[in-house]
Amino acid sequence: MSAKDNPHTKTGRTGTGGGLELAIPRVTVRARPDGGWLVQSADPLGPCARAVPDWLFGWSRARPDGVWIAERDDDDGWRRLRYGEAAEQVRRVAHALLDRGLGPERPVMILAENSIAQAVLTMGCYVAGVPVAPVSMAYATLSRDFVKLRAVVDQIRPALLFVEDKAACADALAVLELSQVEVVFAGLERLSADGAGAAVDSAYAGIGPDTCAKILFTSGSTGSPKGVLNTHRMMTSNQQALAQIMPFLESRPPVLVDWLPWNHTFGGNHNFNLVLRTGGTLYIDGGKPAPGLIDRTVDNLREISPSLYFSVPRGFDMLLPYLETDAELRSRFFARLDMLFYAGAALPKSLWERLEALAVAERGAGVFMSSAWGATETAPMVTCIHYEVHRPGNIGLPAPGAELKLIPSGDGLEMRVRGPGVTPGYWRAPELTRAAFDDEGFLLTGDGGRFADPSDPSRGLVFDGRVAENFKLQTAVWVHVGQVRLAVIAACSPVLQDAVVVGEDRSEIGLIAFLNLAGARRIAGTAGASPAELLDNQTLRLYIADRLGVHNKNNTGSSVRIGRVLLSDEPLSIDAGEITDKGYINQRAARRRRAATIGRLYDGSDPTVIRVQ
Repeated sequence: MSAKDNPHTKTGRTGTGGGLELAIPRVTVRARPDGGWLVQSADPLGPCARAVPDWLFGWSRARPDGVWIAERDDDDGWRRLRYGEAAEQVRRVAHALLDRGLGPERPVMILAENSIAQAVLTMGCYVAGVPVAPVSMAYATLSRDFVKLRAVVDQIRPALLFVEDKAACADALAVLELSQVEVVFAGLERLSADGAGAAVDSAYAGIGPDTCAKILFTSGSTGSPKGVLNTHRMMTSNQQALAQIMPFLESRPPVLVDWLPWNHTFGGNHNFNLVLRTGGTLYIDGGKPAPGLIDRTVDNLREISPSLYFSVPRGFDMLLPYLETDAELRSRFFARLDMLFYAGAALPKSLWERLEALAVAERGAGVFMSSAWGATETAPMVTCIHYEVHRPGNIGLPAPGAELKLIPSGDGLEMRVRGPGVTPGYWRAPELTRAAFDDEGFLLTGDGGRFADPSDPSRGLVFDGRVAENFKLQTAVWVHVGQVRLAVIAACSPVLQDAVVVGEDRSEIGLIAFLNLAGARRIAGTAGASPAELLDNQTLRLYIADRLGVHNKNNTGSSVRIGRVLLSDEPLSIDAGEITDKGYINQRAARRRRAATIGRLYDGSDPTVIRVQ
């Protein structure tokens, strides 16, 4: 069926969302003989930049005094790097890399938090044609056994390792085999040649859309981290698609206050490249959604009003109490905000409603809220919301250029993707590469999805969890873990931070639940209670039982009804693969590691189990 006579194709050029110029959703849906669907944007992808640095060099000529990136300095002010000076620094770094004989088979590895130095080194690698591999600092600072870090180093085999904080990484560096690696600490003085001339020009002229720019490791939420090849085409096609569906992004240079780590595709590709594409400014937020670090984020937002704000659900969860209680902070946050954007996990309904209420109270109207879906292998955007929605869960429609195939899997649909934003494979791993694609060349994502409204696919898709995380009860009824997790967090708001959904081959669903300490203390009425004390608090336990009882009355089917809960204060382990450094729970890994806890949950003898009616 052609797009012209497809009943689900919407026509038109642009619409508005909160006063913003957005492309009207135009989608083509074709049924497949296997019971699946092929879903595409009806709008073709426009011309893409040859390589990411083209944007930097373009803005260095058009707006040399415009601020590209800023970070906190030693006096707690802001050190700002402008486009003109950045372009020169990048060329000098590229020259230094070429002088060392680095190239496509001799990559650079970065072990650092987001910083101006990392940004300049990354762009220098792009210009020189040297693959760059930013690696999660959590592997060096939060891990106890450094297994993932050693595995990553063994895969990359870097010629040069850049470490910005030697003291923080000392224990990790001591266990790595680096005898053949040049290790550079702190600033870029050793990686800045006196000049940059013909050699740099020649190297940059020799790269193209299919050149590997970056090796970006998967989070390990579904196994060991894999080194994903990221080409310039992947990254530039993502930004071209984003510009087409959100034209407002190019109407004024955006301002970001962003903590999302650049070793992940959300922060390092989507946000980093968005700023470059549009000539915007990125203020590096040294905070994180973690106790003691969220205060840094709050301090930064007191000073800088973002026009776009990106985070994961846990980040919004930790920021909201500050916005709700501090009028000055709230005013600064919403002063010029065009869009709130969440990804990495589904946003609980309670957080959505609280964000919306704050926006209405502060500005008299809501703010456009968007989300997207993709993977490290898709750089990252496959689908995106570019139309108004009024509740979380929607992940949008395929962006121009992306082909989305929905294939029956269990009692749901698995999403697979093909297009210019998809990786050609994994670094030095041909077997993994072959296994990652089906016989039609679609990437196997392992994620489930469904139409928000089967009668009108232009209303978008809904994320349906990891296909491999879903399980069957004894009754052979499928449990969609992602849906259940969101529902129980919303039902128990504000006391649950997250939950592991269990019950495979059991008679009913159970939860291993983790408390949101601030919300739990508020409900329990004990401001100074420790996590261990909260586990035994009867007011809190009765609240959870009551709220889940209401959930059960509204959701009577065994695939969604909760039978029992065990509260836990044992942190999820990054070493065991239970959680990523962005806060995403690997449900299968957590269930496997906590088999004894699951046994206690169901054996009927543990008095700490909360039974739900």
